[in-house]
Amino acid sequence: MRLSRYFLPVLKENPAEAQIVSHRYMLRAGMIKQQAAGIYSWLPLGYRVLRRIEQIVHEEQVRAGHIPLLMPTLQPADLWRESGRYDDYGQEMLRIRDRHERDMLYGPTNEEMITDIFRSHVSSYKDLPLTLYHIQWKFRDEMRPRFGVMRGREFLMKDGYNFDVDRDSALHAYNRHMVSYLRTYERMGLTAIPMRAASGPIGGDNTHEFLVLANTGESEVFYDDRVTALKLGAREIDYDNRAQVAAVCEEFTTLYARTDETHDAAVFDRVPEAHRKVGRGIEVGQIFYFGTKYSESMGATVVTAEGTKVPVEMGSHGIGVSRLLGAIIEASHDDKGIIWPEGVTPFPVGIVNLKQGDGAADAACEGLYRALAAKGLEALYDDRDERAGAKFATMDLIGLPWRITVGPRGLANGVVEVTCRRTGESEEMSPEAAVDRIAQVYAGI
Repeated sequence: MRLSRYFLPVLKENPAEAQIVSHRYMLRAGMIKQQAAGIYSWLPLGYRVLRRIEQIVHEEQVRAGHIPLLMPTLQPADLWRESGRYDDYGQEMLRIRDRHERDMLYGPTNEEMITDIFRSHVSSYKDLPLTLYHIQWKFRDEMRPRFGVMRGREFLMKDGYNFDVDRDSALHAYNRHMVSYLRTYERMGLTAIPMRAASGPIGGDNTHEFLVLANTGESEVFYDDRVTALKLGAREIDYDNRAQVAAVCEEFTTLYARTDETHDAAVFDRVPEAHRKVGRGIEVGQIFYFGTKYSESMGATVVTAEGTKVPVEMGSHGIGVSRLLGAIIEASHDDKGIIWPEGVTPFPVGIVNLKQGDGAADAACEGLYRALAAKGLEALYDDRDERAGAKFATMDLIGLPWRITVGPRGLANGVVEVTCRRTGESEEMSPEAAVDRIAQVYAGI
């Protein structure tokens, strides 16, 4: 993408309404524009990151054996009356009435609707296990929306729902989701710690939140710091292997890690003092096992192998897709701007032409742009007639992981400069070597 033809409305000054780093940088980098309190338009740069995060979530859900679908944003209130949640949910639910005086709501979550879909089409244990999910816009009417996309009213969420014939199978689904979430967050460059949590309005007695450590987090967290070193890495996981999946979950949940809602001071005191940490965390996902809470009230049953009709065992599992952008920025930035991990960056590399209009510099940049494209990498080429300092400031602000700087002086020696945004380290090399270097970084991502 040539920057001269792109829509990137960057701001030089910090917006007065932005209280935390992610909100400030998302506004300054031209990623979002507020349309109403807690409701944002996603501008091209922000939308690219949003779609990259969404793609990673899709890939890891499918890898775990989960099946995508799409449910509507508006739901009939009668479904929620069946489950008993319509009156209990609170003012966060946006309740509306259509022209036929039918009560509707803008869905904050989809337990009732997915249960209705299940009971309409599944009646036998032979069709289980089954996990369905979608990525869809939600609305919760927060009293005080703040912190940009971190606590908005409209947000993009992945929510998935498992259906199983018995408790053991449902708990395997719970574990399967935990492992798939761990891999999802790692691919985004995040360390998201599963922490024992409270279930809230979803219900159930078994739930973990995934939290990213950050000073601006809304939740107080208590943890053994050795949990931050745990990684899945490149290990292969057979999601149908209950013992293997359970072992991974045990590995990641044995060390103490809890939110303030479930904190147990007596247990925490048994953690060695050197590893006992208190901090703040940003919630980026949560998984629930709630058994038959919805299937019993809504009549979602299956016939077992023995011929007995039983309510199906269920759980729900959410990832805050739009919220993740804010969490990533909070975890990865400096005083110049964002530092995107390679897995979610809007563009893999930026090309900066130090002397636009110079024949050699223009030709070298065009050659780099085409060579990167031939390797499947769409660079952001700053071909504007701007001074070098302004170009560097823009690249630092939007946070692309790599930058290739091209100028007449370097080209006279046959080299360009490759800079890593995270470390600030630069290296001179030939244009061909620069393309190979960037391609090697993104191989397999």
